[in-house]
Amino acid sequence: MFEDSPIQIDRGILGGTPCFRGTRVPIQNLIDHVKHNRPLDEFFVDFPSVTREQVAAVLDIFANNLYRYALVTA
Repeated sequence: MFEDSPIQIDRGILGGTPCFRGTRVPIQNLIDHVKHNRPLDEFFVDFPSVTREQVAAVLDIFANNLYRYALVTA
């Protein structure tokens, strides 16, 4: 990923699991929170090192890729 990306993939951090940049919090944790219909405020309590801006940026990435996927498969 790019240096300005909110997602960091580094083999030295959790074996290369995609994490929020500057943390050891896997992106999968956000996905699990959303998947299980848990409030985002709970996510921030559970993972205080992640900022709202980082979560918003990751959700934007997901939304943009979903939109691209929809265009390709339409």
